[in-house]
Amino acid sequence: QVQLVESGGGLVQAGGSLRLSCAASARKFSRYAMGWFRQAPGKEREFVAGIGWSGGTTYYADSVKGRFTISRDNAKDTVYLRLNSLKPEDTAVYYCAADASEYRIVVSTTTTEYDYWGQGTQVTVSS
Repeated sequence: QVQLVESGGGLVQAGGSLRLSCAASARKFSRYAMGWFRQAPGKEREFVAGIGWSGGTTYYADSVKGRFTISRDNAKDTVYLRLNSLKPEDTAVYYCAADASEYRIVVSTTTTEYDYWGQGTQVTVSS
């Protein structure tokens, strides 16, 4: 059983920064690709960023490219998402997810490819 726990969300002014963390309790965490998704009220959950099992591959949604950075520390079983230059439209609940297909290099952008999900952390950006 894999558990994912996000933290680091909060209220920030436009232009500000946050760092989200996702701590995993998973024996094989270092073998999993990881993703961050977000869901705003009334909208579908959307892909934000993903990282391959080794950290050597990353992928971003166009809307966050150049502003957000995903990283991982396999020694700590944790994946991070650094959010810079935040905009009001970034307001959403942010979820981390694990793709349990081991040693997957290609980072998936679809929710159906991820097997485990955290409970989410709220990010609110005021204008």
